[in-house]
Amino acid sequence: MNQDHIDENHESNASPLRPLQRRRRGAWKHGIIAGLCLYFFLSAINIMGEGLKYVGDAGDWLQRIFAHGDNPFVALLGAVFVTAVVQSSSFTTALIITLVASGQISLATAVFAIMGANIGTSVTGVIVSLGNIRIRRQFRRAFTAALMHDIFNLVTVAVLFPLELITGAFHPDGRGWLTLTAMRLTDLIGAPEVENPNSPVKVITRPMVNLVDGVGGLFTASPLLKGIIIAIIGLVLLFTALVFMVKNLKGALLSRVEGLFRTYFFRNDFTSYVVGVISTVLVQASTITTSLIVPLAGAGVVKLKRVFAFMLGANLGTTFTGVIAATANPVSAAVTVALFHVMFNLIGTAIWYPLRIVPMGLARWYGRLAAESKRYAFIFLFAVFVVIPVIGLIITEVFFM
Repeated sequence: MNQDHIDENHESNASPLRPLQRRRRGAWKHGIIAGLCLYFFLSAINIMGEGLKYVGDAGDWLQRIFAHGDNPFVALLGAVFVTAVVQSSSFTTALIITLVASGQISLATAVFAIMGANIGTSVTGVIVSLGNIRIRRQFRRAFTAALMHDIFNLVTVAVLFPLELITGAFHPDGRGWLTLTAMRLTDLIGAPEVENPNSPVKVITRPMVNLVDGVGGLFTASPLLKGIIIAIIGLVLLFTALVFMVKNLKGALLSRVEGLFRTYFFRNDFTSYVVGVISTVLVQASTITTSLIVPLAGAGVVKLKRVFAFMLGANLGTTFTGVIAATANPVSAAVTVALFHVMFNLIGTAIWYPLRIVPMGLARWYGRLAAESKRYAFIFLFAVFVVIPVIGLIITEVFFM
């Protein structure tokens, strides 16, 4: 009897420890898998970008779009389309700066292309949100988070584009109020020439990009077909990594990360904004940081009301790379374009953060609509980033050029 009683006590004391140990082991397991999925997710974004740049370079159509960019509408819509395809506003901004420095497009036109790049860069977040499409509640949160980035850029362009266009009509060179302000700041700064830094994310994902690049080269020698193959591999890898990353963020790991994020990183709008700025400056790509926040919002780790402030910070953070790249070019027009990009995001934040109920309300409304009927998500994706820019370019080219 005594021995049985001792064994019962031993089992009752040991039993609470075993589930705890299992939970800890499970948390480590989930953490390692989620970390690997994060690496593949980041690699996939750069792989898609690499493939799509091959496609663009093969036809030289990126330069041709901007070469006809004397019309502000062509510059805006062309930049939306180009940036949506290459999924990098930094790439488009660098291209715009190069064209301005070489005199192929005017400074007055380049600023409208910068506005378009801001819209186009938000396409990746929408694509990433589709990885949650099977679970309605998660998809609603993820798609709404992505829309907050899109709608902020759209409504900011809706205000600043006509302002710049109208004020530019009174200037002999067509330079609007924001452009002239950026030019004055350029004269005051006198920025020195510096090197364009390498993105740390690109450095660590370069082996994967090189591997997929080599695989693409095994199938064809055509740059166009190679680019398409690489982009498809990147897209498949992105969705696969995203599904497993979200899956492993659940359970024990999710509860730990959720507490950390809500207590420190996303405690209020100010910290969310600062995290958005700093994280984007560190990885030098808003595409990456905004795409990472989308699945976290979908999983419930980050509240949607904090996502908006984070997106505003990420938008400002992405201008850092453009400023550094521009100061490496001695042509003052290049620095002016970069400073215009900074001003665009600062002014947009100053307008829409106090009025955040408007972009957030629109995002929540359309997010619910898309969750009820998934076709609305695809309609938004193709309409905003493909159909409207392409049709707009065709109409402008045929009737107004």
